[in-house]
Amino acid sequence: MTLISPSIAQKKIAQNLKERRLQMNLTQEGVSARSGVPLATLRKFEQQGVISLESLLKIMMVLGMLEAMVAATKVSHTSFSSIDEVIALETSPKRKRGRKA
Repeated sequence: MTLISPSIAQKKIAQNLKERRLQMNLTQEGVSARSGVPLATLRKFEQQGVISLESLLKIMMVLGMLEAMVAATKVSHTSFSSIDEVIALETSPKRKRGRKA
């Protein structure tokens, strides 16, 4: 369970990326030109945290944060306590969709 709401997360991510941009001594115009994200979109993102996923990833690429984002979403593998668990996992079919709620 998480204690942060999506709206707070949006604003924190926007703030973190703005701080990174400033650390790199880049202007909003510079990031916009390098990423292909319209300047108005970048400004709105930094102020409100609202942006499309594609634009966010383009900005993160310019700021050198894209690989960290991809790594953060990687599914971790289960640690095993016995060889039987490894064998059971390899022989069981992989889920292709979730259960109905």
